[in-house]
Amino acid sequence: MKKLLLVSSLILFFYACTDAKKAKMGGFGSQFQIEMLNCDGGVARTWISSGKVSSEQNSDGYYFMEEGTNKLIEVTGRLIITKIN
Repeated sequence: MKKLLLVSSLILFFYACTDAKKAKMGGFGSQFQIEMLNCDGGVARTWISSGKVSSEQNSDGYYFMEEGTNKLIEVTGRLIITKIN
């Protein structure tokens, strides 16, 4: 009975989630391209993450580990974050 309840709950959970929420939850282990835009809309800087890009609660910034250098990068501003397949 517990297994049936658990399976039913999981099915309902995944059915109720939007595509965007599913993609956000499934981003662990994926690479992302982070582009910082300058004032005129051009790309000022680009990074590739070695994993998921995260944000802290009550913050407008993001942080991630940069691929290749393994440095922690923290950014804020006008950003475009794209998952790399």
